Amino acid sequence: MTIRNLNALFKPRSVAVIGASRRPGSVGAVLARNLFRGGFDGPIMPVNPKHDAIEGVLCYPDIDALPMTPDLAVICTPPDTVAGIVEALARRGTRGVVVITAGFGEGGDEAGEQRRQAVLDAARPQLTRIIGPNCLGILVPRIGLNASFSHLAPPRGRLAFVTQSGAIVTSVLDWAKRRGIGFSHMISLGDMADVDFGDTIDYLANDPDTRAILLYVEAITDARKFMSAARAAARMKPVIVVKSGRHAASAQAAASHTGALAGSDAVYDTAFRRAGMLRVDTLGELFAAVETLASTEPPAGDRLTILTNGGGIGVLATDALVGQGGHLAELDDDITTALDEVLPATWSKGNPVDIIGDAPGKRYADALAVLADNAETDAILVLNCPTAVADSMDAAEAVIAEHQRWQASGSGQRPVMLTSWVGEHTAQDARRRFAEAGIPSYTTPEAAVRAFMHMVAYRRSQEQLLETPPSVPELFQPDHDRAKRLIDRAVDEDRAILSEPEAKSLLAAYGIDVVPTEVAATPAAAGEAAERLGLPAAIKILSADITHKSDVGGVVLDLETAEGVRSAAEAMQRRVAKTYPDADLQGFSVQPMVKRAGAWELIAGFTEDAQFGPVVLFGQGGTAVEVIRDQSLALPPLNLKLAKDMVSRTRIYRQLQGYRDRPAADLEAIALTLTRIAQIAADLPRIKELDINPLLASAGGTIALDARIRVGEAGDGAGRLAIRPYPRELETRVRADDGSDYLLRPILPEDEPALHRAFSHLTPEQIRLRFFAPMKQLSHMAAARFTQIDYDREMALIITDPDRVPGEAELYGAVHIHADPDGEQAEYSIVVRHELTRQGLGRILMEHVIDYARQRGIGAITGEVLRENQPMLALCRQLGFSERTDPDDRDIIEVQLPLNDAG
Repeated sequence: MTIRNLNALFKPRSVAVIGASRRPGSVGAVLARNLFRGGFDGPIMPVNPKHDAIEGVLCYPDIDALPMTPDLAVICTPPDTVAGIVEALARRGTRGVVVITAGFGEGGDEAGEQRRQAVLDAARPQLTRIIGPNCLGILVPRIGLNASFSHLAPPRGRLAFVTQSGAIVTSVLDWAKRRGIGFSHMISLGDMADVDFGDTIDYLANDPDTRAILLYVEAITDARKFMSAARAAARMKPVIVVKSGRHAASAQAAASHTGALAGSDAVYDTAFRRAGMLRVDTLGELFAAVETLASTEPPAGDRLTILTNGGGIGVLATDALVGQGGHLAELDDDITTALDEVLPATWSKGNPVDIIGDAPGKRYADALAVLADNAETDAILVLNCPTAVADSMDAAEAVIAEHQRWQASGSGQRPVMLTSWVGEHTAQDARRRFAEAGIPSYTTPEAAVRAFMHMVAYRRSQEQLLETPPSVPELFQPDHDRAKRLIDRAVDEDRAILSEPEAKSLLAAYGIDVVPTEVAATPAAAGEAAERLGLPAAIKILSADITHKSDVGGVVLDLETAEGVRSAAEAMQRRVAKTYPDADLQGFSVQPMVKRAGAWELIAGFTEDAQFGPVVLFGQGGTAVEVIRDQSLALPPLNLKLAKDMVSRTRIYRQLQGYRDRPAADLEAIALTLTRIAQIAADLPRIKELDINPLLASAGGTIALDARIRVGEAGDGAGRLAIRPYPRELETRVRADDGSDYLLRPILPEDEPALHRAFSHLTPEQIRLRFFAPMKQLSHMAAARFTQIDYDREMALIITDPDRVPGEAELYGAVHIHADPDGEQAEYSIVVRHELTRQGLGRILMEHVIDYARQRGIGAITGEVLRENQPMLALCRQLGFSERTDPDDRDIIEVQLPLNDAG
């Protein structure tokens, strides 16, 4: 389930309170009081057999006695009674329930878990939706709904706040009331037995009264639903999140470096970034970020100009900026000269622009007028500290007037403005005036800089959501059967760890370069293998019982002779026998030494997270990898753009770009290796951890020197990934009516250039019939949204060249369906290049997308067709669509194909 019946929770027309009470201080009494006094314009029906009336309203003894079926019921009765109440409500037709009561399995209590399941079983037949149990309730100020036991009611606003913690709701309400912040919704999810973050994000993303979504997250339940909802919502409005539990009390034991390095909080951070959400550290930062985003558009970059009347606070702001990765804007000669003309000779002559402590309002305004024209600045932070020789309020009014002049002039792109009037008594009125003028204001310079960098991060995340990845360098088909045989052999032999040669063979099956490796059962055989492979050689101990070979002296490098290899192997045997006498020693892996001048040792691999499934890791490698801890994470699947972003987030990235006489590493080869590791994660669900350390990278490419792979149960296959991977199984060859062969496949982000080329081949008439309006070109945003799709919610099938890589291959036709979050119906759109019409490509596309929708369990396919588009209407009739005229526009025919026979 997703948003089905959520209107009963957030837009009810009637409410029942089960367990309402008159007992002072009880939850039932507070709930009833809040509901009756919240201003809700609809029937509120208290239910309690012990009372005749509550808050002056007739009280009913039980649900059957209610005069009408409530849309929403709020339950605060003992836990053993809740399942029966939910069953009775569902039977009457109630579709929204909030369970305030605790005692449903918190802390792993078995009896509570049974109660929880009983409640879900009672709700399921009628699709009654449940918030909670163990929650504070919900508040929807726009309709006067306060179905909570909160001590305060917020004013109406356009922020939605969703949290698992009821205590956080009351704290936020208290904090926000003093600042006059209003909300569209406040939702306490509690234990999330049914309605969870994914559901509420989906609902709020499409709510016109919600401008931004704020989340306080303790844990995610359904990762794929969460990621799909968050990625969709973040393209429409800001989604800002605080995640508690940043520092884990203990680290989970892992069989690889990758598993040890990928901590759960880092995975959450990765998920939030991939979804385009902005993560902040505290509730204060959460609302500061909202205030900033509400007041102004995000800046184009991270270049900040600081205007101040005090050198000290300017330095503090600069330190905060540099420490968070921002940059001071450059002041060119023209700007400096212009400032010389309006400022005292003693001004700082640089950024920060210190205009001296006696600065009156006019000096602020004059400086801002000059700095606004600086093309090198993305934002201006205006600072003021109180002095005895200048009026802070005068300065504030001058800044406001200058800002208003910027807005009125409408001349070009102006930088973003932020302010910080330092202090309490003298600064309060100024901050109030800034708030009235819509200018973000902060109590400290550091807080202002942090808000600026949050805006920068948000802008970058939005750009990354829509950035077109480069084409892949070549068509690539992994040897999936070979990889599966290697895994099956290990499973059949009851081994959790693939041998190093097996691991390298699997990597090679996916196009990852590996050093040739042989297994030798004895020291003598190791010497012989070294001669075959080439000297100098390296040998490593081969044992599933030894995780890190170097810890036991199980790696020896640069052996020049076969005799040296044999002697080293014998010594290795003795060390292992002494250190790990119970270890099962299978022999030795032997490989030639690979020496590449100027190469870097990297680590790459993936591990499986409990919430988000496979997580790819990249960073600086070598034996000290856990000490260095230079790594970045990403959720598969990956394209080249995402992989390059991943590399850029590590400290070693700057080195990989080359320095002095050391040439740059082949960054494209590194990124390609990461995409193939991600593909292994998506394709082979039995692999739980994969570790390449070191992955040697140089100007000549990459090569895996050592690899370790742990296998286990297959689990949910592709369903274990938080983001549904590219559905390769939908690829098929098709033939047009003229005999031409094409490839039909799902669209990829790399196809955007081909989409633009295809659009240029459409006639004006085709564009009008398809888009219902004339268009000269397809915008990047529109094309990105069509090509960068969430395969879990929508599908676009294209007809393209069979033997060319995405991006270079032409796009001849496309069909797209977008399902609602519940899969009840999906709307289609289709287009075929003009020169290929009447070749049957439209029919091929429609037949395949209908088959896909039926397999996915979608209830119906719908569409809108202009009445004059007779070829499309004829095709719809052939395929079994029904028709009806749009009641609001007789030129539009609504078509629908029920798919109820699915499954």
